[in-house]
Amino acid sequence: MAWNEPGNNGNDKDPWNNKGGRDQGPPDLDEVFRKYGDRFGGLFGGKKGSSNGGLSGPALVFVLIIAITVWAISGFYTVKEAERGVVLRFGQFHEVAMPGLRWKMTFVDRVIPVDIEAVRSLSASGFMLTEDENVVSVEFVVQYRVTDAYLYRFSVTDADHSLQQALDSALRYVVGHAKMDDVLTKGREQVRQDTWQELEKIITPYNLGIVLTDVNFKDARPPAEVKDAFDDAIAAQEDEERFIREAEAYQREIEPTARGRVTRMTQEAEAYKERVTLEAQGEIARFERLLPEYQAAKEVTRQRLYIDAMEEVLGNTSKVIVDVEGGNNMMYLPLDKIIQQSKENATPARQRNDVDNLRQQLGTTKNSQLNSANDRYSSDRYNSGRYNQ
Repeated sequence: MAWNEPGNNGNDKDPWNNKGGRDQGPPDLDEVFRKYGDRFGGLFGGKKGSSNGGLSGPALVFVLIIAITVWAISGFYTVKEAERGVVLRFGQFHEVAMPGLRWKMTFVDRVIPVDIEAVRSLSASGFMLTEDENVVSVEFVVQYRVTDAYLYRFSVTDADHSLQQALDSALRYVVGHAKMDDVLTKGREQVRQDTWQELEKIITPYNLGIVLTDVNFKDARPPAEVKDAFDDAIAAQEDEERFIREAEAYQREIEPTARGRVTRMTQEAEAYKERVTLEAQGEIARFERLLPEYQAAKEVTRQRLYIDAMEEVLGNTSKVIVDVEGGNNMMYLPLDKIIQQSKENATPARQRNDVDNLRQQLGTTKNSQLNSANDRYSSDRYNSGRYNQ
């Protein structure tokens, strides 16, 4: 039967040993500690019941050992490879913990991990006034990385907030000294570089323990009220740049062609000059060889020159008219008709024979003229000799 069941007087099964079965509340804690102290005292060589109400010496030592062990184990911590641990001892900076397994005094030291490899970013945006008194909406993003964990935590109250304010100040300064067209179109890269330089100039004296890795010009646009006009202006500038690029491409395309044409014309002119010079030299050499012959026999040489010239001329014509000396009749040779008729009525062998006969006739005429010229030349020389005698 349970001690608190009806009918039980509670004297024999009351766990609190309340006399008379009356509920007198929870047990005395001093008595509980005394009982456990006696037990632990017996384990460490002490005597039970020797305590006067507190923990015995060996029990207190055991409790202290347990507490120190727990305290020592709780002090182990790990610093990641990409982090540095800023150790504070009683709230004051003590050291920077390197990556690996470390130990700190619990309740005395405090470790603040700082990531030094992650690339952080901050942005600044807003409506800003340009040098030509126009308003533009500009948005910048700066990327940075922590290089010194101690300076990052303790050089200023909040390094991120200080960098945010410095970026806003540098951006407004640069935009305030630039024209609106430069900010919106062709001068964006220059504005970005100037902002980067100005930002570094501002944060350097504060030793924030950070380094800037990049500054990006994210966006720049005019107010909504004048956006359409500026869109037209930007489109016109883009067309201008496109036309300039097309003209440069045309120039690069046409210039080699023109240079090649100039080179070809120069070479042709040089070749023509050389050919004319050689022909003139050949004519001079021929004339120099012909001059002694002409001086020796002027009439014969003149007739030969005339006949050679006529042969060259008649060789390129299809009609020949022959003047018979000593008569009023002229002989007309329609070579074109003769050749055409020969082609129509004769075989190829006969055509060749007709052409050969025609050439013989021309040769006979030429020889007769040469003989006549030679006879006249001989007669002239004979008469000249008789006269001289």
